[in-house]
Amino acid sequence: MTTLAPPPAPAQEGRHRASNPPASRMRRLLTGAPEDPRWARPALWAILVLATALYAWNLTSITGNTFYDAAVYSGTKSWKAFFFGALDSGSFITVDKPPFALWVMGLSARVFGYGTWQLMLPMVAVGSGSVALLYRMVKRDFGVVAGTVAALTLTLTPITVAINRDTNPDPVLVLLMLLGAAALLKAVRTGRLMPLVWSAVAIGFAFNTKMMQAYVVLPAFFLVYVWAARCGLGRRIRNLAVATVALVVSSAWWMVIVDLIPASSRPYIGGSTDNTVWDLVIGYNGFGRIFGASSSVGSQGNGASFGGSAGFHRMFNEITGGQISWLIPFAAIALTGALVLRGRAPRTDARRAALLLWGGWLVLHYLTFSLAEGTFHPYYVTAMAPGIAALAGAGGVMLYRAFKDGSATWGWVLPGAVAVSAVWAVVLLRRASGSGTLYTVAEVVVALAGAAAALGLVAGRLARRRKLVGLAALTAVVALLAGPAAYSVSAATTASTNGTNPTAGPNTGGGMGGGVGGGPSGSRSGGNAPSGSGDAGGRSMGQPPSGAGATGTSSGSPSQSGRTAGGMDGEVSSAMISYLRKHQDGAAWLVAVATDQTASSIILESGQPVISMGGWSGSDDAMTLAKLKSLVKAGTLHYVVVSGDGGRSTSSEIATWVKKHGTAVSAYSGLYRLDASDVG
Repeated sequence: MTTLAPPPAPAQEGRHRASNPPASRMRRLLTGAPEDPRWARPALWAILVLATALYAWNLTSITGNTFYDAAVYSGTKSWKAFFFGALDSGSFITVDKPPFALWVMGLSARVFGYGTWQLMLPMVAVGSGSVALLYRMVKRDFGVVAGTVAALTLTLTPITVAINRDTNPDPVLVLLMLLGAAALLKAVRTGRLMPLVWSAVAIGFAFNTKMMQAYVVLPAFFLVYVWAARCGLGRRIRNLAVATVALVVSSAWWMVIVDLIPASSRPYIGGSTDNTVWDLVIGYNGFGRIFGASSSVGSQGNGASFGGSAGFHRMFNEITGGQISWLIPFAAIALTGALVLRGRAPRTDARRAALLLWGGWLVLHYLTFSLAEGTFHPYYVTAMAPGIAALAGAGGVMLYRAFKDGSATWGWVLPGAVAVSAVWAVVLLRRASGSGTLYTVAEVVVALAGAAAALGLVAGRLARRRKLVGLAALTAVVALLAGPAAYSVSAATTASTNGTNPTAGPNTGGGMGGGVGGGPSGSRSGGNAPSGSGDAGGRSMGQPPSGAGATGTSSGSPSQSGRTAGGMDGEVSSAMISYLRKHQDGAAWLVAVATDQTASSIILESGQPVISMGGWSGSDDAMTLAKLKSLVKAGTLHYVVVSGDGGRSTSSEIATWVKKHGTAVSAYSGLYRLDASDVG
């Protein structure tokens, strides 16, 4: 049985912190703890530099998600829009997520001005912060080598690189979930209440980033604390009750405030069917994601369009496999072996608790994402990456030590785990065959290094050559990370990315889950590229429109330099936008269009508020005929684009009335002018 040094007792932790003045803690931050190997801290800094470089490389080429970009921009113009997460600065409709990630980017944009790097700065920071936090967590329980392997694995997870180069909320979600896990493990080690409360608060903020997805890890958190916390059962139950209250409050405060405000005084809640956040939670962003249909209009079981059909194989299919599955086999084997190795440890064993947490993290996400019948984008699986990385580091090191020490039971598991994972990596790279030299080189490296590692481990064990075993283990790390590294480099260096459905590597899926710059962008209800994607306008977030202020200042506004601002509602050309700005005549909104995609593109082109009448899918009941008439009569809206594109068309009642009473602008198809005199 492999033995590892036990973690320090809670009192020792407190004395250790108290005995370290700020100057000493700063030295430890830069050079590492005195007991760590001399290579440990330089290796960590190298990994963090690598992570930052991958996430920030060629920053100006990053397109981002125009849907969220427009909401962030609107939030820089209006604190009301900022608070509600409104798509437009006039606060007509919100995005279909809670606004915490928008607040993070919006504060950066308010401080530094709106632009590409200003929006990406917090995303790069939270991505690198997640790597550093995972290192600290794994190192705390399993040692420097395990922490280093875990940090490097997370850094090189392809989908994590892709999503950290985007303005989707997932990087913020991952960091908050990791903060919750770190606090939970501290609560388990110490038995104290407050770390558990802070864990609940972190998950609550994660809920306000992406709603129900934040709760996927909660069953693992609950079970680990109930089983392993260093206190009596009664105290564990009481602490969990208090933490549950903290979770509810930190999750629900924004939702409760918004739903208590009269609908006439706030934006319509995008994605809901009854204009409440609660419906969004349980509908489109809740059961609709799992079962494929809900009371919400946005989720109609079209998940297969983006990530492949639901089933246990989904994480390994041609769309999602190259994004996340490289080390799933190794992590699963390592978890099983490590739990067996800790089988006789006491209930409060910190290492087994950590293994159960990371194992639960991986299994719960795997089942949720694999079996979800609703809308599923491949980039969601970035939430699995910390669990896989932690198990690769912690479980891998435990298997290595058992192998090196001659464990009879699990001594031969490590070579098998390396061989299985290397074979799977070759399969993934074969799918990318012909996509470029990078993948061919990676395939050769994986095949040679994998074979050398497996054979070297076996030969070293039989010959009792520890140096050979150590060298083979390093070769195994190369074999297992060469494939993900190739995909990650591709994600970082590809000039044009898909901001709506970012993925890494080549387009191997042939569906909506295509690779970087290689396939149609993802959307909820169809396969058309959303307006403002890299294929529809070449947006650059930092450029002001013609005649606006200097680039990068908050008084300026973003611009699309392409020919059209949108495709979902029909083409909205730059010439049309110029016409609308010239003839806005004091209206609060520049124009009303059918969907969020087109509205967000026009907002980023013009810098003016634009109404999305139907939300993302065009099916939200945000705009009624009575509301439209009141806006026109008040002079706050003059122009409406009437479009017909299946489920994304303008409401037939509104379209009929606009065509009957409005004046068609002959130069632009579907554009109508309305004035107060047109309202009967």
